[in-house]
Amino acid sequence: MQVHLINPSHVSFGVGVITPRWLYVLAAATPAQYGDPRLTDETLEPLDLASIAPGDIVGIGIHTGNALRGYEIGRAARQAGASVVFGGIHATLFPEEAHSLGGAHAVVKGDGDVIWGRVLGDVVAGRAELVYDGGRIAGDEFVPARWDLLPPRAYMWASVQTVRGCPKHCSFCSVWRTDGQTPRQRSADVVLEEITDLRRRGFRFIALADDNFYPVSAADLKMAARRADGRELARLTGLREERFELMDRLSRLPDDMVFFTQITMEAAEDPEFLDAMRKARIKGALVGVEAVTPEGLKDVYKPFNMAGDALVKQLRTFREHGVHVLGSFIFGLPSDRPATFEATAAVAEQANVTFAQFVMLTPFPGTLDFAAWEKTQTSPEEIDGIPVTRHWLIEQGKRPKVYVPHPVMEADEIRQRTQAVWDRFYSLPSIWKRSSCVTSMKSRLAFVLISKLYRQMYANTGIATDSARVSRSAQWARLLAKPCRRLFEASPMPGLQAP
Repeated sequence: MQVHLINPSHVSFGVGVITPRWLYVLAAATPAQYGDPRLTDETLEPLDLASIAPGDIVGIGIHTGNALRGYEIGRAARQAGASVVFGGIHATLFPEEAHSLGGAHAVVKGDGDVIWGRVLGDVVAGRAELVYDGGRIAGDEFVPARWDLLPPRAYMWASVQTVRGCPKHCSFCSVWRTDGQTPRQRSADVVLEEITDLRRRGFRFIALADDNFYPVSAADLKMAARRADGRELARLTGLREERFELMDRLSRLPDDMVFFTQITMEAAEDPEFLDAMRKARIKGALVGVEAVTPEGLKDVYKPFNMAGDALVKQLRTFREHGVHVLGSFIFGLPSDRPATFEATAAVAEQANVTFAQFVMLTPFPGTLDFAAWEKTQTSPEEIDGIPVTRHWLIEQGKRPKVYVPHPVMEADEIRQRTQAVWDRFYSLPSIWKRSSCVTSMKSRLAFVLISKLYRQMYANTGIATDSARVSRSAQWARLLAKPCRRLFEASPMPGLQAP
């Protein structure tokens, strides 16, 4: 009997940007008596179905974007005689769907770190339950990943998680509803040991794959300080102190290491935190800007963000403290107008954002946006017999690019204007201008190469409606990915000790 763990994808690039952490966490959570699981990440190469035999156990992790491909694999694995178990955010939200469409024998909701061993035991014993609830485990229960199972030269960045959950409640995000609003932090000891293990293996670029690396803002502390009961202030202060301890110890790792994470805009108002990030060599962060107007920020429940000139100044603050920003912007909000696209591109340029992504508003399950949109769809449009309210079940190439009717713009106008902003921001002259953030000619050429790869992977394969263009983009990404991966290589340091 072989345990398989599969990360589904409808597009394979040959090389991955960041390791899919859940694969290696569940591999570590697999009891020794079942042997080492066989891991398949379809962002690298498609699954070889011939590798699945009768009696095997197949674990498939899905989010909404790859659920359809996951269901295809699940049905094929069940037909091959394997027992199929689904997990992940989408399976947590729609366990019944994994059963009816994915051929699941069992579904795991919530965190899988602790419950996975029990699920395997039940499946082997022939007493699998339809649904298991892994809940939200404490930070000290997070399982370190089995990085010894990594395929060689497959990924540019490794990933380590330091905290789950986010205290915010953005309308377009499901994290705070699935992972909770109470941050669950791992101790610095276990985080440092896992990062050190990766550096021993030759990884020097590490993504801190957190829901929000900045779980306690200065505003949170001020609000707690005004309360008569000091317990909340003590709790938040403790969480914040643990962040600083972690960053201090990161700073003592080899100085060729680079970290990237995800934080909220509020961190720009906390120079002490940004300075600690710079000292820890957390040189980049995905920052959810979302909208550049006050009206747009109201649309997404982000009143704590700034707009206009204040936003430009706030974003520049990150760079001034040595943190490069990957800015994330959303188009198609109800308050958006044609001029919003130009204004957004201008803000990204004026703010010295190093990288940017421009996504179209999509109502994802588990979000407030989805719940509100679904209520309006009393007679939803159907594609191949599937209502758009279940858009993730529609064949990839036939899915709409815009789901929510806009008060003044047609869907195709939103898509075309979004594509134009990508084209503008990632034009060769614009990329070359931004490459001045590094000094040597070799580094600037590397910056251009990485920028072009990012655009091919995340823009053309997601926004384009022409399947031929999507295919060409995937091919270009494959060609660019291998030389890009070499830029991130480092010599192993087998004797390194955790600071």
